[in-house]
Amino acid sequence: MPDSKINSMLMKLPDETGKGDVLAATSVLQQRANEIRNSSINWQSYLQSQMIGDDDYRFITEFLSSDGTKRDTLLQEQRVQCAKTFLSLLEHISKDQTVQFILTTMDDMLQEDKNRVEIIREYAKKKRENVWSPFLNLLNRPDGFIQNMTSRIIAKLACWSRDPMEGADLTFYLTWLKDQLQTANNEYVQTTARCLQMMLRDEKYRLAFAGMGGVSVLATVLSGRINFQIQYQLAFCLWVMTFSTQLVEQMNKHKIIPILGDILNDAVKDKVTRIILAVFRNMIEKPEDASMIKENCVAMVQAKVLKQLSILQQHKFDDEDIMADIEFLNEKLLASIQDLSSFDEYSTEVKSGRLEWSPVHKSERFWRENAPRLIEKNYELLKMLVHLLETSRDTLVLAVASYDIGEFVRHYPRGKSIVEQLGGKQMVMQLLAHEDANVRYEALLAVQKLMVHNWEYLGKQLEKEKNPSSESSSGVKTKG
Repeated sequence: MPDSKINSMLMKLPDETGKGDVLAATSVLQQRANEIRNSSINWQSYLQSQMIGDDDYRFITEFLSSDGTKRDTLLQEQRVQCAKTFLSLLEHISKDQTVQFILTTMDDMLQEDKNRVEIIREYAKKKRENVWSPFLNLLNRPDGFIQNMTSRIIAKLACWSRDPMEGADLTFYLTWLKDQLQTANNEYVQTTARCLQMMLRDEKYRLAFAGMGGVSVLATVLSGRINFQIQYQLAFCLWVMTFSTQLVEQMNKHKIIPILGDILNDAVKDKVTRIILAVFRNMIEKPEDASMIKENCVAMVQAKVLKQLSILQQHKFDDEDIMADIEFLNEKLLASIQDLSSFDEYSTEVKSGRLEWSPVHKSERFWRENAPRLIEKNYELLKMLVHLLETSRDTLVLAVASYDIGEFVRHYPRGKSIVEQLGGKQMVMQLLAHEDANVRYEALLAVQKLMVHNWEYLGKQLEKEKNPSSESSSGVKTKG
C-alpha cells in the first residue's frame, strides 16, 4: 500500500476520544471535565471589571445558551468573533476555574465538528499570529487539568487543521508529551497517550517523535507496571509507527518484541492482544531488509510468541482481523524455525538482552564453529555481551554472559586481548564479588579462561592429576 494511502487510512481511524468511548469517559480528565461543565461562571462580573469587552461577553453568553443547529448557525455567522473571544478570554483571564471552563468548552466545540479547527487557524492567519503560542504557553501552567485539556486541543488543531504543526512548536509539544509519559504518578497519563495516538497517525509527526527518542520512551513505559488501558494505547502508538518503514527497522534496537511478548503472554483484554499481534505482523511485513524480517521472527520465537499463538488459536474471537493475524504470524514463525541456524538463534538472543541457558551456550561445537563470528560488524555481539555485564541486574543474564565471554576467549586465538580492549575483563572481574553465587562461579570460570594461555593443556593436566593411572595424549597446542 502506498504511503499516501496508509496515512489516509490511519487518519480516518475512529477517535477513541469520541462519543460512546466508555474508557475515555472514565479517564481522570473526562471525570473532571464533567464537573467543570456543570460549574457556573459569572461573565457579568468579568464584563463589569473590564476584563472582557462587550463583544466577547455577548458571544460567550450566546454561545453557551445555544446548542445543536442554533450553535452551528452562530459559528457560521460569527467565525471571527468566536476565535477572537476564546483566545481573548484565555489571554485576559487567569483564574484556574475559569480557564478550565473555557478550555473544556473549546474542546467540546472542536469535538462536535472537526472542521471547526479552521475557525482558530483562519483567525490566527488573518491576524498574522502564531496559532500555537496561546496554547503552548498554557502547557507551562501548574494546574494539571489546564495542561492536559490544552494538550487535547493542540492535538486536534495539529491533526485536523489544513496547516500542520511544525518546527520549534512541534518539537516543544512532542517533547512535552514525551516528558509527561515519563512523569512518575502522572494521573493524566491516559490523556497524554490519547494525544500521542492522534499525533502519531501522521507520518510527519511520528518521524519527528521517533527522532527525539520517542520509541525508546514508549518501550521504557511499556516495560514498567502500567494498566491494560495504557498498554493498549502505547502499543497502538507503536503500531501506527510501524507503518513507517524506517521506524519499524528501529524497533529491535529498543527491545520492542520481548517487551510486547511479555505483555501478550499476560494479556487479559482482547484489545491488548489484538493490537500487539498487529504490531508483530507489521514488524514482519513492513521491513524491506530480509535479514531484519528473519531477525524479528526469531525474536518473536524467543519471546514465546509461538506458544501464545497456539493458546490463542483455541480462543474464539469475533474479530476476523485478529484470527487472520494469528494465522499469519503462526505460519511465518514456524517457517523461520525451519530456516534457523544455531548462530541466528544465538545472535537474536544476545540482541534481545535476555540470555538464558539455551542449548547453544553449552555446545562445544557451536563455539568452535562460531566464536569468530562474534567479532563481525565491528565486534557487535561481543560489545553487547560486555554491555550486558555492565548494565544488567538479572543474575541469569550476568551468569550466561560471563560464560559466553569465557568461551569466546577459549575458542578465538586473539580473544583475550579483544575482550580486554572492550573492557570485558574488568567487568567480569567485578562480578567476582557479586552477591549471587552462580554469577560469582561463572565469573570465576571466565577469569580463569582469560588468565590461562593454554586452556586445553590445562584441562588435560587437571584430568591427569584427577586420574593418574589413565593415559593421556601429550600434544600441546600453540598459545592462543
